[in-house]
Amino acid sequence: LSGCGVNDGSEIHEAVSALISISQTGAQYKCFAPNIDQLHVINHAVGAVAEGERRNVLVESARISRGDIADISQLSSKLYDALIIPGGFGAAKHLCNYALEHEKMTVLPDMERVLREFHAEKKPIGLCCISAIIAAKVFPGCSVTIGNDESTTKAIISFGSKNINKKVDEVLIDKEHLLVTTPAYMTNQPIHKIFEGVNRMVKNVLQLTKEEDL
Repeated sequence: LSGCGVNDGSEIHEAVSALISISQTGAQYKCFAPNIDQLHVINHAVGAVAEGERRNVLVESARISRGDIADISQLSSKLYDALIIPGGFGAAKHLCNYALEHEKMTVLPDMERVLREFHAEKKPIGLCCISAIIAAKVFPGCSVTIGNDESTTKAIISFGSKNINKKVDEVLIDKEHLLVTTPAYMTNQPIHKIFEGVNRMVKNVLQLTKEEDL
């Protein structure tokens, strides 16, 4: 997770959709977030920066996970079968700095470490909305979907990766890199359609964990 709220943290609908989808399968999950200050705090009622406010990404993320959360520095791929990263501007501000640097973006060191660990162990990674930009940066040559947003597609191409346009309730599966992505709110669709896409992403991620065990 990357905070709590679409403009300065994890997109709440996407995050909760992922948690519900995981729970529906009978699988278990653990939430993690970086223990860092937010870039800024957005007043979501007016869509503007709340001057003078400071919040912590881990503390805010705990709102979504009902307090059951740990620092991403403690996340070891050896203890889990898969990794799922919701979207929201927090992913583009705290897990990487795409929101500020665009094509010159860098990834939070712990986030990059975790991605590379799961990838090295051939464990699937699911991403939705803007979080797919992180995989595009870390794994040049991979394929993801963020819908048809032109500026984000341009950045993905600059990283040596591909964006394949998909609808909100569709997923893109890159079996070579074990990535499953869905555009979610990059498409600005109704919440039930967001859930359908995220649910499909989660199911395909879990299916890949079974295939890797064969």
